[in-house]
Amino acid sequence: MNVMSTLLEQLKQYTTVVADTGDFERMQAFLPQDATTNPSLILKAAQLPSYQSLIADVKAKNVGKPVDQVIDALLVAFGIEILKIVPGRVSTEVDARLSFDTAGTIKKAREIIAAYEAKGISKKRVLIKIASTWEGIQAAKTLQAEGIACNMTLLFSLIQAVACADAKAQLISPFVGRITDWHKKSLGAQWQDEVHGGANDPGVVSVKNIYNYYKSFDISTEVMGASFRNIGQITHLAGCDLLTISPELLAELQANSAALTPALTVKGAQAVKLTLIKADEISFRYQLNQDAMATEKLSEGIRLFCADIEKLEKVLA
Repeated sequence: MNVMSTLLEQLKQYTTVVADTGDFERMQAFLPQDATTNPSLILKAAQLPSYQSLIADVKAKNVGKPVDQVIDALLVAFGIEILKIVPGRVSTEVDARLSFDTAGTIKKAREIIAAYEAKGISKKRVLIKIASTWEGIQAAKTLQAEGIACNMTLLFSLIQAVACADAKAQLISPFVGRITDWHKKSLGAQWQDEVHGGANDPGVVSVKNIYNYYKSFDISTEVMGASFRNIGQITHLAGCDLLTISPELLAELQANSAALTPALTVKGAQAVKLTLIKADEISFRYQLNQDAMATEKLSEGIRLFCADIEKLEKVLA
């Protein structure tokens, strides 16, 4: 291997690199395969001067429509611009306020796909992002059966991952950084980077466990590590199916030329002896409830996305 190749170039040999941003102008430099957005990222982008004409255009074309339809039109408008840059797929999120509404999530997902299709974008290029609540996972089960691919987000535990696999979800997004944040806060002064960082980082360990489970049982759902705090978390998950990375961390990977070897491999995962986990509704709710971190981070994540959707509505009002 050429010693001078960047960490980003090396990472792309083992893992599909995805840009985690609504700011499509910034993603061009990194040549990602796919892109993911969420309400917070779109809200951030919507406040930048460079996107004001896109927002004005969406508002002009949707005069008099309910605000939730205007939001969907904006999400789709951003998605279409992103798809001009990435060769693969864009993830577009269902309104987080529907996180406990299976029927509402299904309806909203169909509307988003219809809006893309009306603009000539095939549903093959869109992933519908849904929170990994029990209700969200059941919605994904129905949508996947209809050929609408889902990206299960706000995922913090193995039980959520198992239920998503049972629903035949296309992809899951376990949140590395937010898991680590919780443990750091929980341990307080007892947190030590040399003990709790690197390969022992709680977020890294969580994704590795999910990856190993999926590969052990030949589950086709893709694993996409998300929400990174530093490039160490990324390099310790090299070999994961996909990793979605912010422009800031993509730039750091591009500026670094340390040697990289895959930390996760199918062969390594299949060498681990694991037990099949039951994820019916009762088991799911009980096991999720037993996991304080996952319960708290899921609830908090939904609250934050709901707050940002409400802020976005004010921007568009």
